[in-house]
Amino acid sequence: MQTIEKVLLARNLTEACSEVVKNKGAGGIDGMSVSQLKSYLDLHREELSCTIREGNYIPQPIRGKEIAKRNGKVRLLGIPTVVDRMLQQAVLRVIMPQFEYMFSEYSYGFRPQRNTQQAVLKSLEYINSGYQHIVDIDLKGFFDEVDHCLLLNLLYRKIECPVTMQLVRRWLRAPIWVKGKLIKRRKGVPQGSPISPLLSNIMLHELDKEMERQGLRFVRYADDFSIYCKTKTEAREKGNKIYLYLRDKLRLPINRDKSGIRRPVNFSILGYGFVPTYQKGCC
Repeated sequence: MQTIEKVLLARNLTEACSEVVKNKGAGGIDGMSVSQLKSYLDLHREELSCTIREGNYIPQPIRGKEIAKRNGKVRLLGIPTVVDRMLQQAVLRVIMPQFEYMFSEYSYGFRPQRNTQQAVLKSLEYINSGYQHIVDIDLKGFFDEVDHCLLLNLLYRKIECPVTMQLVRRWLRAPIWVKGKLIKRRKGVPQGSPISPLLSNIMLHELDKEMERQGLRFVRYADDFSIYCKTKTEAREKGNKIYLYLRDKLRLPINRDKSGIRRPVNFSILGYGFVPTYQKGCC
């Protein structure tokens, strides 16, 4: 059975619909709320499935919403319509198992049975084992910079279904409505859509593979990652190699002002900091 037929199975669509309703959230650009989604699916299931199979489904523009960050700046969330969220959830339910099993054990973000606490504890384990020169790399606007062609090629390795690939491509290219203007998108994965966490992990799994190939100790949670070394020289050498890999292979820019080599007392991961358990001169 082709991937798209698994996506469009009545049971899969029904469960995807239930998950979107359960997650709540604001409506998209068309004004439809999650409370209206089940009724819409009941009335239009066959028509919607037929449109998708024939390759005629066009996602609606994404509604942009600016969210204030703690540093005073804003993050732009992209809110698809509830119908597109349901379809993305349906695709996600089918394709995630094809990727999840191959992801790194040191990747903790947006994965089943994985969480922030595990990432922090792994970081602490490295530090307590003497790996206290930490390469802290900040990816500059990762979700805005993802290269569509590279991501789609990575997807196609596992999903050879043209209709499913077409759907994902159209979601990636859907324009975003911000402050009364419709903005075209040629790169990036919008934060706020059900499928974006998986797409980000698929892209950054390539980084995980490269770090594992180099034998590095690392922790990654979505686009937040750090590398742990025993000496500053090693940290500088390994950090430079990863910087070049990100720039040349994944085409992802780094925020150099926020990146560097840290010691544990000057380092934080996912909002958690580290303090020494022993201080000279204390009893």
